[in-house]
Amino acid sequence: MRAGSRRLEVRTVTQDDPLAEPLLEELAYEYSTRYERPFEEQFEALTTHPGEEFAPPDGALLILVEDGEPVAGGAFRRYDETTAELKRIWTSAGHRRRGLGRIVLAELEVEAMMRGYTRIYLTTGWRQPEAVALYLAADYTALFDPTRPSEEIGPHPFEKHLIRKAHSA
Repeated sequence: MRAGSRRLEVRTVTQDDPLAEPLLEELAYEYSTRYERPFEEQFEALTTHPGEEFAPPDGALLILVEDGEPVAGGAFRRYDETTAELKRIWTSAGHRRRGLGRIVLAELEVEAMMRGYTRIYLTTGWRQPEAVALYLAADYTALFDPTRPSEEIGPHPFEKHLIRKAHSA
């Protein structure tokens, strides 16, 4: 996979993999500044969450690696029998506006379909307009009234039904 002139590699990792740590650390920092919560609290919540939720057979944690550096990632876990819940979608600040978030979403969707899920559900925060724009651009359906002020809505839920594409002979 290529983005620009650099080589992107998709790796499936565990929550405690060294490739995941810088992304989780940056995500914790982002959450702590946007939502005015202590960094340590956010980082601990991200790194001590039961990692098996994001592991096979019901989940996955994917990292995009470019020239050996983790640049974006995301995860899913089982929400219900037919639904995967996306979590921790993140692009490192130095690598934004290159379509990496869309690549992560597409990779997670394929992996979820391979695990038998037919629907994806997620929530994003009210202070994350970039994430809202990403999900809308990737054909996710908003499960909230977008005419209401973001802070009134609280967490913004989305869904997307996964459709297997028929292969031609």
